[in-house]
Amino acid sequence: MYDDDNMDDDYSPIESILERYENVKNGNSVGLLDEEDFERVVEYYFQHNNDAEALLACDIAKTYYPFSSSILLLKAEILTQTQKYGQALKSLDELEQYDQANLGAVLLRADVYLSQSKHEYAAHFLLKSSDNFQGSEKIEILLELADVYDECEEYEDVYQTLKKVLALDTRNEEALQKVSFWAEFTNQLADSVTLHLQITNDDPYSTLAWFNLGAAYQGLKQYDSAIDSYQYCVAIDEKFEFAYRNMADAYMRKKEYDHALEVLQKHLEIGKAEDVIFEAMGYCWEKQKNFSLARHYYRQASKLSPEDDVIFYKIGETYAREHDWEKAMKAYSVALNIDKENATYCLAIGNCLMEMNVTNEALLCFLNAVRLKPSVKTTWLALIRGLFFVGHFDEALTQIEVARGNCGDKADFDYLQAAVLFEMGKTKEALIVLENGLQESVSKIKIFTQLNPDYIKRNAVAELIAKYRKK
Repeated sequence: MYDDDNMDDDYSPIESILERYENVKNGNSVGLLDEEDFERVVEYYFQHNNDAEALLACDIAKTYYPFSSSILLLKAEILTQTQKYGQALKSLDELEQYDQANLGAVLLRADVYLSQSKHEYAAHFLLKSSDNFQGSEKIEILLELADVYDECEEYEDVYQTLKKVLALDTRNEEALQKVSFWAEFTNQLADSVTLHLQITNDDPYSTLAWFNLGAAYQGLKQYDSAIDSYQYCVAIDEKFEFAYRNMADAYMRKKEYDHALEVLQKHLEIGKAEDVIFEAMGYCWEKQKNFSLARHYYRQASKLSPEDDVIFYKIGETYAREHDWEKAMKAYSVALNIDKENATYCLAIGNCLMEMNVTNEALLCFLNAVRLKPSVKTTWLALIRGLFFVGHFDEALTQIEVARGNCGDKADFDYLQAAVLFEMGKTKEALIVLENGLQESVSKIKIFTQLNPDYIKRNAVAELIAKYRKK
């Protein structure tokens, strides 16, 4: 409701307008309403979910103002909201007889077509209508057209339409925010570089254009150019957080972890602390083999995302690289407690237990990994290696056959089987299986030699390996 004390002399409170409207509706000619008053009456009833009265008010208004575009548009909007699409289109047809360049009518007609699942109609209509408009109105139609193309899954057209918007207004924020994504999605990164180079040449203070240029270079793996673009971006706006994120990622791709850490630290100074930033810093320190600092930042990330199992797994990895198996196992166990169906975590715990010589529990972990991911070769390799190292050779051979049934006849299993057969004293059979593995993949010979480096001291084995390496 409107406050009488705050009304200008020419702006009546809604109660007064409704009272005069009732007089008009009842045939009392006293107190006629102007066009704007009728609009307020219609909007009042529509907002109060009285669609019938709102439409009646539209019809009464039309008898007084038959050429009113605003009244016809209001009626079409109400009919669209009440899913009376055919009647809505008739109202728009009538409006267009008097006003052929009404932006609201164009956008509403497109909405009606979309509501009728006539996406191609909507796209064709908007494209054709855009020729009748200029400036900001044309841009609004093109942005709507881009959204329609998105719904039609005409993704190339989305990108091209956003380019049209930027040709009209290089600073259009919505187009700049969207065009980078669609350039990557449609594999138009090289074109995006050309586009944004032109924009930055014409408008060197456009932060979004510099950011998009960096993103395009980064997608093309031209990391130096990407970093230069992001540096221009933050030179214009030193609080542009996403530029720092992407710049850090580019440095990480180049394995320049010191520079990445500097950028991430700057991000922390200007933005809100986030788990992904701390996690990235942990990753950089881990790559520099400073595992203590890596854990510090991983733990900072875990405080913000205590249910993120991957962070605890990464903490476990830092301990494992220091051969601190007990602490590694504890971190992996936290990860597994969060995601109880993760085979990778089972394998990691099993490996720690094997290193700690707790073999029975380790084998149970490997069995659980196999149960969770029976089609993944890695789980079987861990289980079979575990059986090999504890001397359960018969069971190892059995599991090799089961593994082949689940994963196919891989060279990995031949190498494992050859090692088991050597340990069982079945030398001839072992050499035959070993040759099968060599025929399939010489590069995987480490699977065999790492189980027992003494194997290559056997003349027959050394000659066989040399033979296939020469090939």
